[in-house]
Amino acid sequence: MKRIIVHWTAGGYYPTDYEKEHYHFLIDKDGIVYSGKFKPEDNEFCRAGKYAAHTGGGNTGSIGVSMCAMAGFKSKTNAGNYPILKKQFESTMELCAKLTNKYNLDITPHTVMTHYEFGIKNPRTTSAGKIDIIYLPPYPWVAKDEIGSFIRSKIKWYKQKLCEYKS
Repeated sequence: MKRIIVHWTAGGYYPTDYEKEHYHFLIDKDGIVYSGKFKPEDNEFCRAGKYAAHTGGGNTGSIGVSMCAMAGFKSKTNAGNYPILKKQFESTMELCAKLTNKYNLDITPHTVMTHYEFGIKNPRTTSAGKIDIIYLPPYPWVAKDEIGSFIRSKIKWYKQKLCEYKS
């Protein structure tokens, strides 16, 4: 695997069967992690109907991790009825730290990114213009273009904690 792409489902707080087909891991409002229908390794070579199609133009080699939230999101001032919750966000960051260990991934903008960042870097894909993740309700002061950096910092912090725990 070459990267992790972090999403929000634009749905409710619990994963649906449809969402499980599109992401490898989903995190509910309580921070509980669910496995999707496909394993990350299924995205090494994407074959129709046999991989998690989470990032248009970027599925091959990518692990799709999504927070179950943000249905009805319109803006910072109107995040809908299912905003990302702190416990959910932190659980997602811890999961991503574990995945970087498992798949021996560095934590850089090329290896851990949001769907929004992927779309910016790849404007000729169907991911161009995606808005996940442009706002973090638990951390409203983080600017849209700084969220990827914030996420990578959090994942690095959790990775360090995992290393300390093992010692």
